[in-house]
Amino acid sequence: MTRYLITGGAGFIGSHLAEALLQGGCGVQVLDDLSTGSLENLRDLKPREEFGLTVGDVADPAVVAPLIEVADGVFHLAAAVGVRLIFENPTRAIRTNIRGAEVVLDLAARRKKKVLIASSSEVYGKGIRIPLAEADDLKLGPTTCPRWAYACSKAIDEFLALAYWKERAAPVVIARFFNTVGPRQSGQYGMVIPRFVRQALAGEPLTVYGDGRQTRCFAHVADVVRAAIELMESPATVGEVYNVGSEEEISIGELAQRVVALTGSDSEIRHVPFGEAFGPDFEDMERRVPNVAKLRSVIAWTGLRSIDDILRDVIAWAREAAAAVPAGPAAESPPR
Repeated sequence: MTRYLITGGAGFIGSHLAEALLQGGCGVQVLDDLSTGSLENLRDLKPREEFGLTVGDVADPAVVAPLIEVADGVFHLAAAVGVRLIFENPTRAIRTNIRGAEVVLDLAARRKKKVLIASSSEVYGKGIRIPLAEADDLKLGPTTCPRWAYACSKAIDEFLALAYWKERAAPVVIARFFNTVGPRQSGQYGMVIPRFVRQALAGEPLTVYGDGRQTRCFAHVADVVRAAIELMESPATVGEVYNVGSEEEISIGELAQRVVALTGSDSEIRHVPFGEAFGPDFEDMERRVPNVAKLRSVIAWTGLRSIDDILRDVIAWAREAAAAVPAGPAAESPPR
């Protein structure tokens, strides 16, 4: 049985990845400090013999070393998540992203264990051209804007991974995830779709930051997880960087309208200035669309779920989660 270590495996993407690997006959060991991940995400997996959970810090070599020792490969997903968290605690975000990757890469390189580094479309910053391709230049804002600290930290992770590949022949692959959504995602850290869905189902105004004309591409977590597994399993991907995301572009304003329509909500759509939501130093980008030609050259990146399919899936999960929570103060939002 192939056994994988997933750092950050109690998080949104990590828990879906764990499920998919187990369904594929693999063994899974999760490492998570539960700072943003949730045991609820792993509830159905914990009874399985081929699943294990370690609660600990990915930046602690004493915790990570024995887990890598018995793993055949590592999915490194542990990271600070969400724009709001980056603004509220940039020190923690930088430390978690850089130190965690350093520890995982060093220990895995000693044993020649393949590592998939989960990077982010944030590394493109303001973007030079659309669609964004892996070899494009990166354009970040000033160091006075906390948002770019996250982008820089993920870029450093990529540089570090590729340095281990070039200097020590450590097998690594980098997946730049674009906006990934689906059931169990929390809106607590600024993720737009779960936030819109929660607001619509509660009859609250949907808060659109800025003028709503900024566009994003959203991929279903099941599709993203499939890509991550195929990138890990393919020997052709070592030492390479791949965009992983949907090419279906939608404005945030239109996204809010679709959520209202699909939920049957009578919620209004309210625009909130970025400065009011995140402070005067916030910067955003107008478009973020991936070029996935390189990904398609190594895996079958087809048959992706549409934005409407994604929204229906998230809405159904949110309704089910809300119905499962007893009435009262604890029912204000579904579990992560």
